[in-house]
Amino acid sequence: LYSLLPERVGSAFSMESMAGILQVSPKSVAHWIETLETFYLIFRLAPWHRRIARAIRKEKKAYLFDSVAIQEPGPRFENQVALELLRAVSTWNDRGWGDFDLHYLRNKENEEVDFLISSKNTPFVLIETKLSDDSLSKSLLKFQSLLGVPGVQLVNRRGVYKTIGTGPLRTLVIDAPRWLSGLP
Repeated sequence: LYSLLPERVGSAFSMESMAGILQVSPKSVAHWIETLETFYLIFRLAPWHRRIARAIRKEKKAYLFDSVAIQEPGPRFENQVALELLRAVSTWNDRGWGDFDLHYLRNKENEEVDFLISSKNTPFVLIETKLSDDSLSKSLLKFQSLLGVPGVQLVNRRGVYKTIGTGPLRTLVIDAPRWLSGLP
């Protein structure tokens, strides 16, 4: 199971489909996933679904604590951002700065934003990752206007910095190292 996860990073993880691939019961897969989480080999993000019509509610995404195991550059970059966001959210909670949680956002039309940080069960910021594309993600814009929160698009290319929009719904498009280095 663990050897199949690197190629599925960043995608919704279905216990049933994985059970079919491995020819075991979904209950066995669920148990193995819990074991991998217990030993800090993987972590999963639940989908955010409040105030989103036709949102995906069940399938969590799985990420690895060992990004090196991921061969494809896009999923590896998303995994590395997920690790940094998980670390930041954990730090904020440990320091008593609030009740933060990390999710992803996806609807049944396959429109998706990679990450949503919530504060006290309320959307706080949306974060999208792109390897090199600095043109604004349509899904990020759509969900940003639905939820009324700021958006950030992280690009894995140095020198990217621009703000799009006005008022509270501005979207920052920025190179990932610059933005992530500012997280406590």
